[in-house]
Amino acid sequence: MHHEIYFAGVVFSIALFYSSVGHGGASSYLVLMTLWGLETSQVKSSALILNMLVSAIAFFQYTRYGHFKWKLTWPFLLASVPMAYWGSGFPIDASLYKKILGVLLLFSVLRLLGVFSKNTNQTQRVNLQLALAIGAAIGFVSGLIGIGGGIILSPIILLLGWAGMKETAAASALFILVNSAAGLTGMVQHHTFVFTNDWVWIAAALAGGLSGSYWGSKVALVKQMSYVLAIVLLVASVKLIWF
Repeated sequence: MHHEIYFAGVVFSIALFYSSVGHGGASSYLVLMTLWGLETSQVKSSALILNMLVSAIAFFQYTRYGHFKWKLTWPFLLASVPMAYWGSGFPIDASLYKKILGVLLLFSVLRLLGVFSKNTNQTQRVNLQLALAIGAAIGFVSGLIGIGGGIILSPIILLLGWAGMKETAAASALFILVNSAAGLTGMVQHHTFVFTNDWVWIAAALAGGLSGSYWGSKVALVKQMSYVLAIVLLVASVKLIWF
């Protein structure tokens, strides 16, 4: 019971931090569950469920406060959804799975350390062809690994200057929600969906998502806490890649 409470506390913290920047937290749920010793199929299914819940809450909060821009988001969604569904049907070696996950976590580390967080009042017009290509590539990786793709999409949008911080967070939240749903649909149809029916995890993710997304969309992002999470993710990333 003590271990379950500890696990739920970590899930709450992940949801809190990630939802504050419009993410669902799948990459960190994957690390947590992998290190916890759960089966790969069970890890992917459970992480995507939690990811959907938290990203849905984040999308609602960011939209509520006027940060969502449909023109920014739709090209990524159009290309990513079929690719996420397709990618979810590909089996992947457990060792390779961990290494890919570890590399992807580095995007989160850089994002949380503020490497991609330069805010500017001027934004560039979205290049439609490039956005479609980016959406397709991220969608496939999302379905393959079992993430929503926001940890990759956010820094790309910011680097290309297509939106500011909060607009990027809103776009990422919907992108993550839709791709997670597409990935789960593919897993169900390929009979690889396995979910641990633990409502404590779900309650913890909902509580964290509500708190973090309100904080990020309405109040502000707390850099000190982002730095702490970045360090934790960096340690997990190194462990998954080299051990």
